Amino acid sequence: MDFMRLKQEAKRYQTALILLIVIAIIGIVHSPIIIGVFLTVVFVLASKEALNLYGFENSTKFWIALIAIWCVAIVYKNPLDILILAVIICASIAAYNHNIELKIALPLLYPAAPLMAMFLLYIEFGVLAIFWLLAIVIACDVGAYFAGRNIGKTPFSPSSPNKTIEGVAGGITAATIFGTILGIFMPNVAFASVILITIFVAIASVFGDLFESYLKRKAGVKDSGNLLPGHGGVLDRIDGYLFAGFALLILLRLNAYIATLMAAE
Repeated sequence: MDFMRLKQEAKRYQTALILLIVIAIIGIVHSPIIIGVFLTVVFVLASKEALNLYGFENSTKFWIALIAIWCVAIVYKNPLDILILAVIICASIAAYNHNIELKIALPLLYPAAPLMAMFLLYIEFGVLAIFWLLAIVIACDVGAYFAGRNIGKTPFSPSSPNKTIEGVAGGITAATIFGTILGIFMPNVAFASVILITIFVAIASVFGDLFESYLKRKAGVKDSGNLLPGHGGVLDRIDGYLFAGFALLILLRLNAYIATLMAAE
């Protein structure tokens, strides 16, 4: 039993290392086109898994429609506007045709919108913001894993029975430490703001993971897919980033807005 667990852990670490190398190379190349292509591939894979979690049957045509919407959005000046418009159209269709459920809009809200937020995070704040996001989420995952494994006793949420309050606290603490170390290099972000932003992004990461666990429990599956050895599906690997990336984008925009107001006084 221990051998099997160690073998599974080895696969997990190998996959994580490969993914980190790929992301590091993409970040070093520092090209909006490459970042856009990479996120498009992630979206294609993640949206397919999301459709299964949402319970869509014979979803190939809808999946292709999602990809088309994404491709239009990612080359548009304000990509989230396209996604919001698509959600409104879906809501209108559901309202007009009583036999169509509003859940057709769900893939546009998750994972499309958060992935698009990560693209905007790169476009507006640069590659350092992406590495800051990576540092926060990875530290949160690692800290939660070791804290939960060694001192975890109190269940955190019914949506994820293996997650404990102690593990969550350990994850947020680790994320705050390592995220702050990298965050201090962000231009135009004060030290106190770096700490606060890091904490909120770490909390968002926890709930991003929890939300995907909720979807899997509702769908009655253990993993969103089996593409990544030791990790499950693409959504299993990026769940924390989806909420955390959106949070970091909003908080950095807020920080920039406050700085502008203070400069104008």
